[in-house]
Amino acid sequence: MTLDQLPIGQTAAITAVGGQGALRCRLLDMGLTPRTLVTIRKTAPMGDPIELHIRSYELTIRLEDARTIWVCPQPDQFRGAGCESCPRQASCDSVPPPLQQSREVVR
Repeated sequence: MTLDQLPIGQTAAITAVGGQGALRCRLLDMGLTPRTLVTIRKTAPMGDPIELHIRSYELTIRLEDARTIWVCPQPDQFRGAGCESCPRQASCDSVPPPLQQSREVVR
């Protein structure tokens, strides 16, 4: 699942950061890195942008950018051992499909 699909108030672990070039570098610089916990705090009245709680600070990003960030809704299990140990691995939607994954995706 991508970050824009996460319900308000739920915490997830980032599994992959997509995007290309300067956008991807900017997302990583803001602290949106794999295995980091992120919580959706609130959305703007029209739904865009969204406010995140990450690394003990608040960050606001556009929905378009949130669609490039893949998250696992079971953060404790993912942060412990990654996708390899997850019982949902066969039906998991927390990792980008290979066709959409760019060569720059960090795991």
